[in-house]
Amino acid sequence: MKKKLKVLELFHTPYETPRGYDFKDEFKDPDNMYTERDVYEALLANGYEVRRMGIFNNIAPLLEEVKEFKPDVIFNLVEVYNDKTYLEKNIAALLELLDIPYTGANADALLICNNKALSKKILRFHRLKVARFHTFYRGQKVWRPQTVKLPAVIKPLCEEASRGISQASVVDNDTAFAERIKFIHENMNLDAIAEEYIEGRELYVTVMGSKKLTVLPPRELSFGNMPEDEPRIATYKAKWDDKYRDRWGIKSVSADKLADGVAQDLIDTCKRAYRALNMNSYVRFDIRVTADNKIYFIEPNANPCIAKIDEMAQASQKEGIDYKHLIRRIVNMAIANHNHGNVKINRKG
Repeated sequence: MKKKLKVLELFHTPYETPRGYDFKDEFKDPDNMYTERDVYEALLANGYEVRRMGIFNNIAPLLEEVKEFKPDVIFNLVEVYNDKTYLEKNIAALLELLDIPYTGANADALLICNNKALSKKILRFHRLKVARFHTFYRGQKVWRPQTVKLPAVIKPLCEEASRGISQASVVDNDTAFAERIKFIHENMNLDAIAEEYIEGRELYVTVMGSKKLTVLPPRELSFGNMPEDEPRIATYKAKWDDKYRDRWGIKSVSADKLADGVAQDLIDTCKRAYRALNMNSYVRFDIRVTADNKIYFIEPNANPCIAKIDEMAQASQKEGIDYKHLIRRIVNMAIANHNHGNVKINRKG
């Protein structure tokens, strides 16, 4: 009988849990840990031997679990460590030190994609369009440079999931510009980035692969019945507050009715961006397509949400890849990337 692949599903929790904790109560709650539940069920459906593990602010149980269970691959869903999103990359780096295959982006890619300014600089260097921007670090003078036109969107420099983004993030005068940056500095204790507001359709495009790339059909954030005078941006509420989304009819839909040539342009530019960022797993690009069909990269999301209801899984379904096979593909990609990285090169002479 063929040995089952041993998979450790690793994710963050808002509290400490002991090794062997089954998360049954959390998984029963439809509004809690639904991504972790979806992935767990898909891993089981693929016939893997699966253990679940949550970490909060202590890596010792993880080291013990790895030593005892000896997983063939770790399905890495960790986005936060000790309530700090910027430590996401450190977990990936730890898994690299342990020399275990793990899913998703590597530590380098997570570092780049988490920093909105750094990723924009790389994309711009490769002649891909991004909004003009400026970074504002804590403790430095705040002013609006002439290179950044109004209206502008003010965001935390290194945050994810639209945390710190609201309708107040879009500013149209210098006073509001400075006040919003100070709000991020003082209330969130984070650095900030200001970028020009790009009017257009909000699209999400997922790219997967290493040598051969797959670009999944684009999804679109439809802003439904939002007032015309409100800026259409993916605020935290627009992404995560179900009552707010229902009130305004905000939802993720298939990005149909693209102008001639735009669909192919999306495929080509997203592949270029993926290569420019040196990705080898999967990423979701947040994109704006303007009325004159120019494609602007807002930001790359390494290790984006992959629950059944999220953009990546929905796009995969439209491509003909069901959820079970999507998860299997991610696992196989992790193992292949690890094996490729461990190939020893023999040099003569």
